[in-house]
Amino acid sequence: MRSPLAYFACLVVAAGFSTQPARSLAPAVTSDPLPASATTARTSSPSTAGALEGRAARAYDAAVHTGPLAVQAFLGKFPKGADLHFHLGAGVYAETLLRVAGEDKLCIDPGKLEFARTSLGEAIKEPCAAPLVPARDFSGNISQAQQDLYDRLINSFSMRNYVPTPGYSGHDQFFSTFSRFGMLDKRHTGEWLDEITRRAAAQNQQYLELLQTPPFGHAARVASEIGWDPDLAKMRQALLDHGLKDEIAADRQDAKSAVEARNRIQHCGTPDASDACQVQVRFVYQVLRAFSPEQVFAQTLLGFETVEQSIEQNSDDWVGINFVQPEDYMVAMRDYTLHMKMIGYLHSLYPKVHISLHAGELAPGMVPPEGMRFHIRQAVELAHAERIGHGVDVMYEDDAAQLLKELVEKHVMIEINLSSNEGILGIKGMNHPFPYYRAAHVPVALSTDDQGVSRIDLTHEYVRAALDYRLGYRDLKQLARTGMEHNFLPGASLWAAPDNFAALTAACRGQVAGGPKPSAACKSFLDGSEKAAAQWELERRFREFESRL
Repeated sequence: MRSPLAYFACLVVAAGFSTQPARSLAPAVTSDPLPASATTARTSSPSTAGALEGRAARAYDAAVHTGPLAVQAFLGKFPKGADLHFHLGAGVYAETLLRVAGEDKLCIDPGKLEFARTSLGEAIKEPCAAPLVPARDFSGNISQAQQDLYDRLINSFSMRNYVPTPGYSGHDQFFSTFSRFGMLDKRHTGEWLDEITRRAAAQNQQYLELLQTPPFGHAARVASEIGWDPDLAKMRQALLDHGLKDEIAADRQDAKSAVEARNRIQHCGTPDASDACQVQVRFVYQVLRAFSPEQVFAQTLLGFETVEQSIEQNSDDWVGINFVQPEDYMVAMRDYTLHMKMIGYLHSLYPKVHISLHAGELAPGMVPPEGMRFHIRQAVELAHAERIGHGVDVMYEDDAAQLLKELVEKHVMIEINLSSNEGILGIKGMNHPFPYYRAAHVPVALSTDDQGVSRIDLTHEYVRAALDYRLGYRDLKQLARTGMEHNFLPGASLWAAPDNFAALTAACRGQVAGGPKPSAACKSFLDGSEKAAAQWELERRFREFESRL
């Protein structure tokens, strides 16, 4: 009998993927013949939509045969829909962090290549005692020596120019960056939103779900006072009785203030509004999983309470919850099953709260083999995750073939982060499960993870996926549509069946997806569903993109 890995390797080959890790310029899918009327058709008929897609597919194939830079140019304006796995704090580029540090008069430790801080972790501000130097030294003309330090700081805050060395891996560099700049004032979050939404708009993205850790100091103190109780129901009640909900207002205001600041910067709602205002933003509540059980549970409960309140009030801030910090950390590994049970228990009480979980962000050698056999499965079966972030170790899990089938049946989407997985785990090419997921028909979408630290954007990930895995134009549309299908916006999907983009829902049946004049029934449906409206907008963008080629 074939092993699961061998079986799915056959599926991958049958699906037309290369089994070679090197990039290839040969397209995997041959486009349909172009109808004679395609060069002039601009109406809203289904046949015209198919003609435009066919022409776009051929233009994409031509770019692939020309070379990677032509693919980059083609995909730069390709409608990408959503980025559903994006850590806000690490999504800002290091140059911006240094500029803001100068404005805040922070000091830099040139020996540690980080913002200087006290023993309590607080940022040290001017005057900067030697050997510390003011961050604002980099705000104007600088000397060659200052340029050298500036370059080393950019490298220290990111993966730029990083080369793994014995005893210090990409994993080490990646996760070390956060502590080097993490003490910046949260009042700049609106500026971060401005930067990342402008970058998203420039790439024809329309939606971001941003992972963010709001204030939870009060919840942590209460948890410490109460102590751990393995009876989760009693633990929850004790936390609520001690005022855990008092922090919800601060958590929600944290997100609202950032959005309001972004709107002011971009003049949203005025005649001078930036195009970036069109990029929708929602937040996913990050829980830090490398701490004591009582603190993790308290923060998780606070997250569920905060997100539920946001959902019930039909607000536009928090939509879901996620666990963060390296999966291979000692406490994260030791308490993994306990964490999944915590989430599963709270899910039974707060079923409206969406769940996406980092799971399977592991590679051989990072943890003992048995540590790679169950994380994705438990995230789905115990914690009821609707999306999995990374999912890199899926083929090492017990009964991988059955697990892939279960992911399909439950419509659990995998957030694919190609550059992050190479930088942190050293996983790329055919050692990455991306083609195995696709061959098994598991829903997948591309995301950037920590684009500021990785020095990438979503276009980069589309180009990488297109060339490394020989994707055709329709494959790329499938990825974008899947991301919008699995976002956490409220409302029903535009599509009649989950993860099937062949037929629209009954209210819009017979319409051209993304057309300018939907029927009265379809418009009423779109008005009542933020998710469907966003999906309709993606289809409109596809039609516009394809008509311009």
